[in-house]
Amino acid sequence: MAERYVAPGFDPRMHAALHRLDLRVIRRLEGLLHGEHLGLRAGPGSEPAEARMYQPGEDDVRMMDWSVTARTTHPHVRDLVADRELESWTLLDLSASMDFGTVREQKREIAIGALAAVTVLTQRVGDRFGAHFLHRGRLRRWPARSGKAALMALLSTVAAAPPSGPAPPGGATLADAVDDLARARGRRGLRVVISDFLDTPPDSGPAAPATWERPLRSLAGRHQVLAVEILDPRELDLPDIGLVTMEDPETGRTREVRLTPRVRADYRQAAQAQRAAVRAGLRRCGVPHLVLRTDRDWVVDMARFVIEQRRTAHRLARHTPAVPR
Repeated sequence: MAERYVAPGFDPRMHAALHRLDLRVIRRLEGLLHGEHLGLRAGPGSEPAEARMYQPGEDDVRMMDWSVTARTTHPHVRDLVADRELESWTLLDLSASMDFGTVREQKREIAIGALAAVTVLTQRVGDRFGAHFLHRGRLRRWPARSGKAALMALLSTVAAAPPSGPAPPGGATLADAVDDLARARGRRGLRVVISDFLDTPPDSGPAAPATWERPLRSLAGRHQVLAVEILDPRELDLPDIGLVTMEDPETGRTREVRLTPRVRADYRQAAQAQRAAVRAGLRRCGVPHLVLRTDRDWVVDMARFVIEQRRTAHRLARHTPAVPR
């Protein structure tokens, strides 16, 4: 049974941290994205926005604003934004494997930043935003709202969640969380799944379906879905540091391992197979796949992804023949 999160009380330190997140994510995205690149949802929408200069080879000539073109003597197009008053829902994985990071930040911090970016991009085109969380083997829900105050309350709630630790036996999995999102939110719209997708067994091979694949395919059959994978470089390769104690974050089990060249090569091969299985599963589900890493400027990576998605949508719209009336 999913529960609702309750917003925590005011914490000055948390408020300062969220303010820094606001400066880092929201203002940078606004500087990197503009015009047609404001929204996450594919397709130009149906509501007119501002006019801007026509870009040959990128813009649809059917969107030409002839009145502005005549007034300025330069070709202009009228952007369209997505239909308003839709609801966008984000599933945020806060399981134990997300409490890990070896470079700039933990994967959880990147995931929270991605949640902030998603809500900013969706509410800029009029969507209300809500969230589902997977935390400590339990499913929790945040109701759909809109506005800056609602965004800060959502981020405060997520940031206040304690480290997950090993999930209890029989706890909810990522597959359960995706299925809950599909069943609870039937109204069409955007669905974003932010996770490391580590439910995929490393030895399953790229052709074997992950546990989350069936519910994600069902979700994508009704909604526009975006999968955001959070990755740390140490999940792909291990350093040459000899004997180490390694812990499985999902179970809490520890084991001493000597990182010999053979062990490192085997680990690298297993990690590559696991990531290949994730990519193959998302491809079979037919959902766009964005990878954000703890060792990269993920805000720039997200902005580039959004721009490319919008350009792809406009190219498809340009080459799709109009339906005769």
